Amino acid sequence: MDKPKIFDVAVIGGGIIGTSTALNLLKLKKLSLVVLESENKLAAHQTGNNSGVIHSGLYYKPGSLKAINCVTGREMMYKFCEENNIRHEHCGKIVVATSKNEIPALDELERRGKENKLLGMKRLSKEEIKEYEPHATGIDGLFVPETGIVDYTEVTETYGKIIEQNGGEIKTKSKFISFQKDGTDLILETTNGEVRTKFLVNCGGLQSDRVARACGVDPKLQIVPFRGEYYKLKKEKEYLVKNLIYPVPDPNFPFLGVHFTRMIEGGIEAGPNAVLAFKREGYTHKDFSFGDVSQMFFYSGFWKMASKYYKMGMGEFYRSFSKTAFVKALQKLIPEIGFDDIEPAGAGVRAQALESNGKLVDDFRIVEAEKMIHVLNAPSPAATASLSIGKTIAHKIMERLI
Repeated sequence: MDKPKIFDVAVIGGGIIGTSTALNLLKLKKLSLVVLESENKLAAHQTGNNSGVIHSGLYYKPGSLKAINCVTGREMMYKFCEENNIRHEHCGKIVVATSKNEIPALDELERRGKENKLLGMKRLSKEEIKEYEPHATGIDGLFVPETGIVDYTEVTETYGKIIEQNGGEIKTKSKFISFQKDGTDLILETTNGEVRTKFLVNCGGLQSDRVARACGVDPKLQIVPFRGEYYKLKKEKEYLVKNLIYPVPDPNFPFLGVHFTRMIEGGIEAGPNAVLAFKREGYTHKDFSFGDVSQMFFYSGFWKMASKYYKMGMGEFYRSFSKTAFVKALQKLIPEIGFDDIEPAGAGVRAQALESNGKLVDDFRIVEAEKMIHVLNAPSPAATASLSIGKTIAHKIMERLI
C-alpha cells in the first residue's frame, strides 16, 4: 500500500489571500503545497464579488497592518498587473464632502494620507471638483491619484496559474470538514478526500473562525456577514461618472458609504448598502441559514454591536428595500441621478470579524498557533494588499518550517 502524500503546506481558501500566500511561499522555496477551495473555482466569494478598486491607503490608521500592507501592496499589485498583462488602470478618485460637518473628517483623511506617504493628493474647491467629475457636487474635496481599478478574479486566477507552474496543487470542490493530528502530521478531511500536511494556513474568509475552532484554536471573535448590495448606471447614463467618486465615510462605521466606481470591464457601479446577511454566503434577501443566524444571535458580541449601530443598521436595511432611498443617497454626490437611471447589479458578502465585547475588528487579524497560521480578519483593502499580506505570511511560515 502506497504511503499517503504529505504536503509541506496546505492552504484552506482559494481567494486572493490564500492564493497570494501560496504564490509567495513557492517563490521562497520549492515546497509541496496544496490550496483547498470549497467551490468549483477560485475567487468565488469575497474576492470575486468586490468592486475591483486598487486602494491607495488613504483611510487606514497610520502604522496599522491595513495601512502598511495597503501602501506596499498597492505598488506590488500595479507591478504584478503590468508584468502579467492584467487589465488595470491607475485612474485616481475623488472624495467629496457635501456638508460642512463632513469637512473635519475630510481633513483627517488628508492627514492620514500624508502620514501614509500618499503622493500627489490635492485638496479640491467646489469648482475644482467639477474639473475631475463634471457632474459631482460638493463643497470640498480630495483628489487621490494613486487609486486604481482592476478585476480581482483575473488577478486570483493568475496567482493560481503561477502556483501550478511552480509545482503547487489547487484542489477545488474540497470543502474543509474536520481536523485531527496524527503524530507530526495534520490531517484535513475534505469533501474531496483526506489531505495530510506539515503546516496549515487558514484563509477561509467567511468560514475562517469555524476553521480555527475546528483546529483547536480559539479565534476570540466571530465572523458576522454583511451583504453589500450594488446598483449600476444604465448605459446611457454612464457619462455621469468619469472614474471613482466617494463620500466622506462615517468614522464610527467600518464601511465607506455609497459611492460610484468605474469598472475595469466597463460600466459604473453604485453602492453598496451594508446590510446584515442571514447566511454567511447570503448574496440575496432570500438567502437564510438557520445555523448561521442561530450562531450569530447567540453570540453576546452581536447584541452589543447591534445596540451601538442599530440606527445606522435600520437606515441601511431601509435603503436595501427602497430604491428611492438608495437614489436619494446617490444624489448627494450626483444630483442629476434619477430613479430610472440605475438598475440592480450584483452583491458581495463581507466577512466582518466581531469580538465578544461588540467591537468590530478594524485591522487585519492574523493568529499563529502550533503548525498553523489563521487569517481571521481580512476585509478591504485585503485584495489590494494581497501580495504584501501573502509575503508576510509566507515569511512567517518559512521561519517555522526551517
